[in-house]
Amino acid sequence: MEPNPSHKVKTLQNRGVVIPTPHSVEMDMSVDPDRIAGGVVLHAGTKIFGPQTMIGQDCVIGREGSVTIENCYVGPGVQLTSGYFKNAVFLEGASLGYASHVREGTILEEQASTAHCVGLKQTVLMPFVTLGSLINFCDCLMAGGTSRKDHSEVGSSFIHFNFTPNQDKATPSLLGDVPSGVMMNQRPIFMGGQGGLVGPCRIAYGTVSAAGTIVRKDQLKPDHLIIGGAGKGGSIPWKAGGLSVSKRILTNNLIYIGNLFALRAWYRHVRRIFISIHFPEALWQGLIKTLDLGLDERFKRLRAYIDGLGGSTLSDQYSAFEKQYQKRDQEVGDLKLRDLFLNHLTTEKSPQGNYIETIKALPFETTRIGTYWLQGIVDKLVSDGHETIIKSP
Repeated sequence: MEPNPSHKVKTLQNRGVVIPTPHSVEMDMSVDPDRIAGGVVLHAGTKIFGPQTMIGQDCVIGREGSVTIENCYVGPGVQLTSGYFKNAVFLEGASLGYASHVREGTILEEQASTAHCVGLKQTVLMPFVTLGSLINFCDCLMAGGTSRKDHSEVGSSFIHFNFTPNQDKATPSLLGDVPSGVMMNQRPIFMGGQGGLVGPCRIAYGTVSAAGTIVRKDQLKPDHLIIGGAGKGGSIPWKAGGLSVSKRILTNNLIYIGNLFALRAWYRHVRRIFISIHFPEALWQGLIKTLDLGLDERFKRLRAYIDGLGGSTLSDQYSAFEKQYQKRDQEVGDLKLRDLFLNHLTTEKSPQGNYIETIKALPFETTRIGTYWLQGIVDKLVSDGHETIIKSP
């Protein structure tokens, strides 16, 4: 560690980075000052590590307390008020509150936000999604809503239960989806405070869970209110490790992985078009790398669950399926639909087109083509998984 104020800190100040107390800011030797833009504010207690770390212009870091950033991609106008952030991506206008704890595989898209004391890992929040305070929301993807005034939200003191007594985490939950969610034209989802969600679950757009409700089952019909009742008490025999094949768990994992592949295709082909000062190349690369971390995690956790079932045949079948999808850049969707959507998009995008404004302004027919393209990616992966893993003798 270089003594402070280090040469790098002075370099940043010369480039227009605001550092009110330079002796209190730490950067390790691997940090590239050229990846920290002018106009950034680094408050006292900021620690920056890792060669991949980039911070876009006009970000405010550490306004409410110390911040540690390790190999994160931070877009312009992001606020990281205090906490620990590692191997994550935050796109333009995202905001994270006091005492955040954000770990690898996490992506907050534009204007997504959290209040204080929120824990995230392998979490994807699509534009405008808002989390309250005192929340653990690991291993989730959440979409829904059309703006900062009409967004999906999770109430305070909510928990996503993502670890089972059998010590597996094949528990990712999908709130909304990618094929429709990226279009930013769906009804918001509201998960009430003092509640929870037992993964792996799928939740449809327009779902509302009442405060205090523990959601244990998929809610696949949109626009429904879930009201929790009193739990049943009692004591029954139980033995650790007593796993049995669950088609629902396997299917929900496959659907989740399929959605990540669809999101990767969206990042690779659509987001790439919007490279600009507000969305630099390095930030786009960070999205792909971080989403790949999420895919690695999901394959790893599903393998652990399947291996725990104790059948070599099923494990071999899963290995064949995983090998089929190891090449991340393969095109598994309908290329004609993809190209048709991209042609419409590039025709309708203005030269200075903002990503959110452009996507929200797309005609219904164009968004439908894009959704069909992405849904085809999900369906193909799920179909392959069913044929290889679930239906095989």
